[in-house]
Amino acid sequence: MPVRHVLLAMAVAVMWGLNFIAIDASLQHFPPMFLVALRFALIAVPTVLLIKRPDVPLRWLIGYGLGFGTVQFLFLYWGMAAGMPAGLASLVLQASGPFTMLLGATVLRERVSGPQLIGVLVAVGGLAVVGWQRAEHASVVPFLLTLAGALGWAMGNICNRQARAGNPLHLTLWMSVVPPLPMLALAMLVEGPSRIGDSLTGFGDPGAVGAVVGLAYTVVIGTILGSGLWTWLMSKHPAGVVAPFSMLVPVTGMTAAWLILGETVTRAEALGGVLVVGGVLLGSLRKRAKPKQEETVPQATVENDVESDVESDRAAVA
Repeated sequence: MPVRHVLLAMAVAVMWGLNFIAIDASLQHFPPMFLVALRFALIAVPTVLLIKRPDVPLRWLIGYGLGFGTVQFLFLYWGMAAGMPAGLASLVLQASGPFTMLLGATVLRERVSGPQLIGVLVAVGGLAVVGWQRAEHASVVPFLLTLAGALGWAMGNICNRQARAGNPLHLTLWMSVVPPLPMLALAMLVEGPSRIGDSLTGFGDPGAVGAVVGLAYTVVIGTILGSGLWTWLMSKHPAGVVAPFSMLVPVTGMTAAWLILGETVTRAEALGGVLVVGGVLLGSLRKRAKPKQEETVPQATVENDVESDVESDRAAVA
């Protein structure tokens, strides 16, 4: 990768890491379930008006929106509102990588290599350490909610792979059309019209301005700009080259949470974090077989093999 592309990949990781700080700020004012609905509604409206729906089966588009958009952010926002620190949330959400690999093996019957299996076991061990520390020093419920969000992300990854969209960015934008209505209905049922109304009218409250800025950051920087640059980089380079930069997200998230929010982690949590990141990174590696002899391979076959590898690598580390 050229140096400027490396810097762009690092910039996206920083954008996504800071996204957890922005979410934390938004949760100081908006109730979590309504915040999910609001976040995606702000993306969905211009998407429906300006972007043509991708030519993919509707079931996979809806599945992607339910898994990646609805389930992931429902449990992530709920977990953070219940007390999950922003920095640790950015780490625990990386469990989506091992979850994606396991779902791919069980649902799609994909083969899991030895290094990938070892990576999953290492990452799960790291998550177990973080969960044990949460149980020792605070409630384990926010940790479990965030872990459920990672599972939702993995479910979305499987649907994303099955959709096989020609333009992944358009699929990501149209995915945002799915969460607003079910999340608004759930927010009305659980959080109530009164609490939702107060969040829309009480902009004089302390933290309201920060909440709006955080929401704007999540929509514009975290989703549109960050996802747009990431998709562009994926189109220019093999996924195995670009995807490891996503491991900088929890590093950025935990560092920013320490500097901005004053969050700290125990030594055991830090060790668990290293295991999670290392395990996910190991699980993203793919061993490519060397040809036994030189032979002319049809160009179409080469292109199909490369495309297949890109799709598999992307889902394994997403």
